[in-house]
Amino acid sequence: MTSGITVAVFGAYGHTGRFVVAQLRDRGFVPVLSGRDADKLKMLAASESGLDARPASVGDPASLDRALAGAAAVINCAGPFATTAAPVIEAALRAGIPYVDVAAEIEANVDTFTHFADRARAAGAVIVPAMAFYGGLGDLLATAAMGDWSAADEAHIAYGLSSWHPTAGTRVAGAVSRQRRGGRRVRYTNGGLEYRHDDPPTLEWFFPDPMGPRAVIGEFTMADVVTVPSHLSIPEVRTYMTVEAARDISDPDTPTPAPVDERGRSAQTFLVDVIVRSGGSERRAVASGQDIYAVTAPLVVEAVDRILTGRTRTVGVASAGEIFDAPDFLRALSPYISLELRP
Repeated sequence: MTSGITVAVFGAYGHTGRFVVAQLRDRGFVPVLSGRDADKLKMLAASESGLDARPASVGDPASLDRALAGAAAVINCAGPFATTAAPVIEAALRAGIPYVDVAAEIEANVDTFTHFADRARAAGAVIVPAMAFYGGLGDLLATAAMGDWSAADEAHIAYGLSSWHPTAGTRVAGAVSRQRRGGRRVRYTNGGLEYRHDDPPTLEWFFPDPMGPRAVIGEFTMADVVTVPSHLSIPEVRTYMTVEAARDISDPDTPTPAPVDERGRSAQTFLVDVIVRSGGSERRAVASGQDIYAVTAPLVVEAVDRILTGRTRTVGVASAGEIFDAPDFLRALSPYISLELRP
């Protein structure tokens, strides 16, 4: 049972953080609100009766220690994760509690695996990066699609978004990633990340009904190129994005998400189509739902629940598909996504 267990949320007042706080409360956890802006924390605490607000800064380790004191786990929702992930992970290691984040930044996730894998494994600690729509969901779907395969030749993850109204945090994180890449784009090929100066291709992807064939940006690379190869033997991992959504995210005038229902979700819909191929065989997993930011909350809270109740397969730094039973995890998300596995 996890009822009454305290979970710290760093970046609790952000767009995704608010969904995570609500999801934690729905699941019986007690969120501790934390983040860098004390005024925003006070406002959130005033609207979330009975919750503790603990301001903290990534440049002040003692403040992070105070924020995590007594918590059973910490969820980091505060980007850019190139700046926040390492300090909050260090605080979690000092506190001896699991760390989970929702980072979509490719380079930040690489940093987490690179810098903390050995220490976390030696300490028996659990660190799960990219436990979100990008990185986590795709990895779970690819892992479920693999089934009993120990290896595959290629994995393709196509994102069919009706639109993409980015949050301010998404824009900042994207700017940080572009700066770190020196303006280059990245793809995962021949078992490693490859940085390129050319434009990505545009092609047609045949999404399952009712979406059907759509123009997509090929090699529109997301965090899946870090999470999937971290534990699955697949030398080619490609991700794709519908042209309309890619245009939205690239347009500086695209507005932020607007709520349309009682949960605060936007009208955005998504369909994630994952295909893994080995030799002449192909397997597929498909998930659909509403609002990529809102669906991150049940993903990350389900992860925390499973970690705290011992439903994990490993320790150290691990992606969703490695540490959890992927088909079972996806089935647990049935209130939020529709799932189809096509072996």
